[in-house]
Amino acid sequence: MRIIILVLLVGFASATSFGQTQQEDRGGEIQTLFNRNPIRSSGGYGAITNKFTSINGEYANMVEMYGGWYVNQRFLLGLSGSATTNNIPVPSEYSALPGEDLSYEYVQFGLATEYVLGSNRTFHLVFQLMTGAGLTVQYDRYGYRESNYRSYNLPMDENWFFVAEPGVQLEVNVFKWMRFSPGYSYRSVYGSDAAGLSDDDLSGSSFNLTLKFGKF
Repeated sequence: MRIIILVLLVGFASATSFGQTQQEDRGGEIQTLFNRNPIRSSGGYGAITNKFTSINGEYANMVEMYGGWYVNQRFLLGLSGSATTNNIPVPSEYSALPGEDLSYEYVQFGLATEYVLGSNRTFHLVFQLMTGAGLTVQYDRYGYRESNYRSYNLPMDENWFFVAEPGVQLEVNVFKWMRFSPGYSYRSVYGSDAAGLSDDDLSGSSFNLTLKFGKF
């Protein structure tokens, strides 16, 4: 919670200090690494992100896709969805099938918002917030078994909860239609009731690499 408050405070402070610069920039051109282009009042973009994080003390790789309506070169309103892509082993004492090696799957989706400072400058800051639902299940990651196929492969120990994930990016305008945005976020989970997965086990920091494509 302290990290969330800190991110929000930094965002407000930066918005105040960059406000005048942003007003001036809106009347000019989008600066990129290679050229300058006329700005638009509104547009839209989609993004793909790879997140490096941890779940239950294990390394977790997450892929996220989000996008939406980009209003007045400042504010994105859209939807987001992400999921883990690697094996996160379930401790034997929490396995939904005693004696079997299962994996955790983590998924989250919901409302995606971004506030951009000085969008038409080559380098600028972006503040993010994702709020929505999260889901964990246990499953057999390594394929079906010859016996009892159905019970092994259906998701088990289904667990729903609330997620809030604020973050910050340093964004680079590569082309007028593409941006590169490395950043940091903190995932806060509330209400987890899964076997072996508390709120603290599912919460954590993420280091992110993002590519954005669209009309900025």
